[in-house]
Amino acid sequence: MGGLRAGAEPQSAELQPAASPASPTGSGERASGSGVRRRWAALAAYLLSGAVLFVAYLRLSETYPLNSDSANILLMGWDLLHGHLLLHGWYMSDVSFFPTELPQYALLESFLGLRMQTAHVAAAMTYTLVFLLAVVLARSGSSGRAAAIRTLIAAGIMLAPQFGFGVFALDLSVGHIGTAVPLLLVWLLLDKMPSRWYVPVLTAVLLAWVLVADPITYVVGIGPLGAVCAARVIRGFARASGHWTDRLARQWYDLALGASTVAATALAWVANNLISAVGGYRVNRPPFYLTPWHDLQNNAPAAWKVLQIFGADYAGLHGIWLALAFLHMVSVFLVGWALVRVFRRFYAASLVDQVLAAAIVLNVVLYMLTNASDEAAHEVAVIVPFGAALAARVLVRAARQARAARDGRTRRVRVAAFAAGIAVLAGYAAGFGYELTRPVAAPANTGLASWLARHDLTYGLSGYWTSSSVTVNGGNHVQVRALMQYTLQRDLWMSNLDWYNPRHHYANFVVLDAQPGYFSHWEPVQLIGKYFGVPARVYHTGPYTIMVWNKNLLKYIPGREMPTLAPGQLSAAQLSHYRLRPVQS
Repeated sequence: MGGLRAGAEPQSAELQPAASPASPTGSGERASGSGVRRRWAALAAYLLSGAVLFVAYLRLSETYPLNSDSANILLMGWDLLHGHLLLHGWYMSDVSFFPTELPQYALLESFLGLRMQTAHVAAAMTYTLVFLLAVVLARSGSSGRAAAIRTLIAAGIMLAPQFGFGVFALDLSVGHIGTAVPLLLVWLLLDKMPSRWYVPVLTAVLLAWVLVADPITYVVGIGPLGAVCAARVIRGFARASGHWTDRLARQWYDLALGASTVAATALAWVANNLISAVGGYRVNRPPFYLTPWHDLQNNAPAAWKVLQIFGADYAGLHGIWLALAFLHMVSVFLVGWALVRVFRRFYAASLVDQVLAAAIVLNVVLYMLTNASDEAAHEVAVIVPFGAALAARVLVRAARQARAARDGRTRRVRVAAFAAGIAVLAGYAAGFGYELTRPVAAPANTGLASWLARHDLTYGLSGYWTSSSVTVNGGNHVQVRALMQYTLQRDLWMSNLDWYNPRHHYANFVVLDAQPGYFSHWEPVQLIGKYFGVPARVYHTGPYTIMVWNKNLLKYIPGREMPTLAPGQLSAAQLSHYRLRPVQS
C-alpha cells in the first residue's frame, strides 16, 4: 500500500528522481499525484477482487444444503427488519449475532426477501469480507514486492475451503467466521494507528460490540490481547531503569490496551443486561468445561476438524480430493511455522503478530481440551484468517532478513521457494475451480411447504431440522414450529416463544420425518399419541407423514405453562436435547 512503513523495502538511491533546479517542488507534486493514483488503483483492485470473490463464494455456498439453523437466522433478521428491534421473545443459540450478522441479514432481506437464497448471499458476503480484511492485515506495513508476496500467501491460505464440511464452517455457517470481521478491524486499528490515547478507547468499544455478538471473543480477542499486553508490560517494566512510577509510565500504551479489554468486558456485560432488562432476546448458555484427563483421548478426532478448515483433512478421501487435501497441508505448515517463529522470538514480534499467534493457540487448545471438541469445525474457523495474515507477515519478514546474507545458497533457496509457492497456489486455484463445478444443493425439505399449502395446512409442528426450513421455503406463508424429540416440549433454541402461544396461533398438524440422520429424522410417535391423541386425518408424501387434528395442538404441548427461564439458563430437558443433536453456534 502507499507510503514507506516499517518493513517496506527501501528503493535504491539511484532510482530516486531528482527535483528540477528550476522547479524544486515539481517532483514533490508529481510524487504526491502518483501516490494518490496508487491509492485509487489499490482501492479499485480491492473492489474488483471483492466482486469476483463474492460471485465465487456465492456459488461455493450453494453447493452445501441450507437447514433450519440458517432459516432461523433469516427469521430473526425478518423480525428485526419489521420493527422488533430487541427481538423480544426470541431464544437464541449460545451466540446472539445480534449486533453483527443479524443486521446484515435484515438488510439483505429488505430487498431480497425471506428466502433461503438470502442466506447464501449473506454467507458469501461475510467470507469475502473476511478474505479481504485478512489480506489487508497481511499487507500492512509493507509495499512493493513484499506486499505482493504477502498478498499471495494470505490469499492462497484463504482461497479454497475444503469441499463439504469446510464450506459449511467457513462459507456458509452463521457462526464464528463472521466474528473475524470486527476482530480483524481491531487488529488493523492496532497495527496502523499511532500510540495515541484514543486507540485503546476505540479498541474497547469495538471489542465490546463483537463480544455482545459472540462470546468466543473472550478466546480469540479479549483474552489474547489482555495476555499479550500483560506480558509486554511486565517485560518493559523489568528492563527499564529509574523509579517504579517512571518505569510503569513508560508502559502506558500497553497498560491502556490491557485496560481496554477489561472495559470491553464491562461494556458488553452492561449491554447484555440492559437488553434483558427491557425484554430483549435471551441467549442459551450450554455447559462449557474441561474434558477430564481420562477422557481426553475421545477429543482426538477434533484435530482432524482443525485440518478440515485449512482444507487438509484427508481422512476418507480419494482421487482429486485426496490430492487437494495433501496440497493444503502446505497451509497448515506455513501457519505452524509462523507460530513457532513468533513464540521463539516473542518480544521481537509486533503487537498484532503476538496477538494473532496467542489467539490461534488459545482457540485450538480450548477446542481440543474441552467439550467444545464435540462441535463442528466452525468453532475454530477464526484461526484461518488469523493464520493466513500471520503466516504472510512473518514469512516475508523472515525471508527479507535471510536475504541480508546475500549468498548464493540463500538466493537458490529463495528461487526454489518462490517456484514451489506458485505451484501450490496454482493447485489451490485449480481445486477451487473444481469445487465451483459441483452441483447446487437444494435446501432441506424442499417441496414440503408447497404440499402443505396445497392442502390448506398453514400452521403446524415438527422437529427442529424440519420446522423452520419449511417455514422459510414457504415464504412464511406456511409456518412449522419445532418440538423437542424426547419430551415434545417447545424447542427454545433459536426460536420465538410467541410461536407457541395458543391465543395467537392455531396449530393443527404435525409433520413426521422418516429420513435418517441428525438433520432430518423425527418420529416421536408415542409421545404424540400421549399428548395430542388420535389424529383426524393422516397423509403421506415422500419421507413425511402429516398428522392432522381438529383442535389447536398448542394447548396440549407438555410443559407449556413452565416458568420462563432466566437469561442464560437451560432446563435439564434442553441440556439433554443439546447434547443429542449437533447445533450451529
